[in-house]
Amino acid sequence: MKIVVQRVSQAQVTIGGKTVASIGQGLLLLVGIGPDDEAEDVNYLARKVLNIRIFSDPEDKMNLSVQDIQGEILSVSQFTLFANTKKGNRPSFTEAASPQIARKLYQDFNKILSKILPVKTGEFGADMKVSLVNDGPVTIILDSKNH
Repeated sequence: MKIVVQRVSQAQVTIGGKTVASIGQGLLLLVGIGPDDEAEDVNYLARKVLNIRIFSDPEDKMNLSVQDIQGEILSVSQFTLFANTKKGNRPSFTEAASPQIARKLYQDFNKILSKILPVKTGEFGADMKVSLVNDGPVTIILDSKNH
């Protein structure tokens, strides 16, 4: 499981020109699920996302988590994080989980997060437009297989 974590001052998802989710200060998560991912990966990365200290404290040091600041979370499914670009110029996505597996694990991930903070989402499998104002910019890549 891979997640691109972006500290944002705002972010939103639109589908077909209609805004389906938006947040203020918090985290935009681009979430990719691999074929070997399971509950352990979901639990590990949910804990990591909730506790990673990438928000500034009063001394302007990255020392606070999204929980500490009572920030918002926007979670967007992103199978393209598992793109294989080794051969040719057209990415292959065979290293991403099947939609059935990915949908369940993505939903499980969001349920864990939502026990702590409200979570807004895009629509799994939809053609989404994601806009954001990256604060910092701060972008962190988390990988459950590389910890």
